Amino acid sequence: MVDRPATSDPSARILLVDDKEELLTSLYHLVTLYGYEADQALGGEAALKALRETEYDVVLLDLIMPGVSGHDILDVAAREHLKCKIIVVSGDSSFSGVKHALHCGAFDFIKKPYEAAELIATMETALRQVRLESQADEMELKLKESEKLHRFIVHSSPDLVYMLDRNGCFTFINDRIQTMLGYEPEELIGRHYSELIDEDDLDLANNLFNERRTGERAGRNVELRLRRRRGETVETSRSTSVWTELTAMGIYTDATERTRDTFIGTYGTARDISERKEAQELINFQAYHDLLTHLPNRALLRDRLSLAITQARRNRSKLATMFLDLDRFKVVNDTLGHNMGDRLLRAVANRLQGCLRGGDTLSRFGGDEFTLLLPEIRIRDDVVVIAEKILDRLNQPFVIDGHELFVGASIGIAMYPEAGETGDTLVQNADIAMYHVKSRGKNGYQFFSEEMNNQFSSRLNLERELRNGLIQGEFEVFYQPQVSLRDASIRGVEALVRWRHGERGMITPNEFLPLAQETGLIMQLDEFVQRQAFNDVAAWRRAGLGDLNISVNLTAAQIEQEGFVDKLMASIGEAGLEASCVELEITENTLMQDMEVIIPRLKEVQKLGVRIAIDDFGTGYSSLSYLQQFPINTLKIDRGFVGDIRADETGSSIVDAIVAMARGMRLDLIAEGVENRTQLNYLREHGCDEVQGYLFSAAVPADEIEALLRENAFDQLLVSKPVAATA
Repeated sequence: MVDRPATSDPSARILLVDDKEELLTSLYHLVTLYGYEADQALGGEAALKALRETEYDVVLLDLIMPGVSGHDILDVAAREHLKCKIIVVSGDSSFSGVKHALHCGAFDFIKKPYEAAELIATMETALRQVRLESQADEMELKLKESEKLHRFIVHSSPDLVYMLDRNGCFTFINDRIQTMLGYEPEELIGRHYSELIDEDDLDLANNLFNERRTGERAGRNVELRLRRRRGETVETSRSTSVWTELTAMGIYTDATERTRDTFIGTYGTARDISERKEAQELINFQAYHDLLTHLPNRALLRDRLSLAITQARRNRSKLATMFLDLDRFKVVNDTLGHNMGDRLLRAVANRLQGCLRGGDTLSRFGGDEFTLLLPEIRIRDDVVVIAEKILDRLNQPFVIDGHELFVGASIGIAMYPEAGETGDTLVQNADIAMYHVKSRGKNGYQFFSEEMNNQFSSRLNLERELRNGLIQGEFEVFYQPQVSLRDASIRGVEALVRWRHGERGMITPNEFLPLAQETGLIMQLDEFVQRQAFNDVAAWRRAGLGDLNISVNLTAAQIEQEGFVDKLMASIGEAGLEASCVELEITENTLMQDMEVIIPRLKEVQKLGVRIAIDDFGTGYSSLSYLQQFPINTLKIDRGFVGDIRADETGSSIVDAIVAMARGMRLDLIAEGVENRTQLNYLREHGCDEVQGYLFSAAVPADEIEALLRENAFDQLLVSKPVAATA
């Protein structure tokens, strides 16, 4: 390898152009031998393409080429004002050829065959010229920027400088007056200062300009409003000096005795403080308003609520506070982005304001929560009318950038004085009432009652214990076997979460899962169950206990979470499982919550091999047309339908319909809640693939399910036996 010469410039951008590949390669080897990097263009068309894609410093160009010649490239370079230096390397050494090349802007001409040293020297001369021109351009740019900066400093001075004679008429004023008030300096010379002062500030201005005190007693900064040329006003801070500065400026005739007789004029400056005034107003606004919706914030609501309570106490009247929380706002915010969420909040605020009376106050409490103050309430029905009006308005779709968005609201209402006699108590109790609406299914309103307080306290305690339970590892994964009706083998298990409370013992899922869903802790529970289940099943498979499948439940919150697919697949992979042995169970209602987000993500994991099952099938509200859009492998017949099966085959029509539907759609079928032989035999006879239920086993801890896997003792349950009608 040849060492790069010390004089070479590794950053130089060089293009070599020739229509003969061997000459192009030879030229490339020569240039690289001297420590330079270069691009190669075989022919004129390739050269034009390279010149339009990359900015080169030097081009070594052959003239005589078929198609696009070197002369054509020189013409293009001249027409498009390319900055590169073009050195013609050609066998055409005729005077006309050389003249045309140089006339078209070529930097130099080298005749083939060339001397290597001559070519490199010419190329380096061109490179030096490029660097010098670049430095000159950079220096020129810096000079222009410096000149521009100095002009900006001079012309953008924030201060207006003026001088008045002893009668208060202008003797000097700088050009700042043009931008500040719209006057030309010459217009104001000889005119009295009062012509610029707002009428309301004239007394203050007269005191200022007639000031004769000096030292610490002299006037300093006074805010005055000056009149613009067209009658507009601008706030200014005027600093005048009738003491040392005036003496230094020669304003007094006697430098030793400063008296009214020796006073001959005033010197001062004025600075535009309009922006500062506006900033102060904005700060004041921010202190009491929400910047997104421009509604009052908590602080202003607290002040108005306190005043309203005082007036209600004095007048012995009622008032109401509403605590409003938007339903489904988080879905919009997470799926369409915070910008869309902010726009939706502004649209909601506008609709809410249209529902209120003149003296009512709507405030944004935070996030997607709003608080309403309704003073001077006569009877409870007055509040009901407003609450129903709000719900009706919010249930109508919001159309933003072509998106049709639906949000509802959960409204809690606290009446003064029944629900509290202080503002904080009323807001807190309205919040409690709102949570009761949430727990009943959202999109409604509820008045606060004392019974709710006790329930709310219990809920807070349970929520705290739920969080602590997650930290302290009180949750366990139980498994219920899923049995094949063909050979009585355990084909899979469903993972179910259980809470073994440190003091209260086993807490049923019905007690804590709704709260986990509401507080967002459901995602932590979901991920814990899935990790544990994947690891357990992988261990059982490695132990030779069969090709076991694992079913885990999914919630909408987990699916809508950013990175859901990657997290799920990573968890499966870390456990050492194949995706094909994992089945995700999701309810119809969850699928329908946000189909635009949920269905594409489920399709994505299905493509990666994971199976999808609809849990509790038949209890939701999806139509058959929707069902065909879902990425489904399995239907799970809800335990309620299985429980309706009788020995006389009554109550089984829905099961028959689901079995027929599964067959028609070529889906696997599994029935939940099988508790007796009647149900088992009916399902087997009608073509159900798998079952699970207490007839085989309840959900049990991992060690017990492992024992069942080793025994696999369900054969006798599939032996046909006479079954009593009351079985």
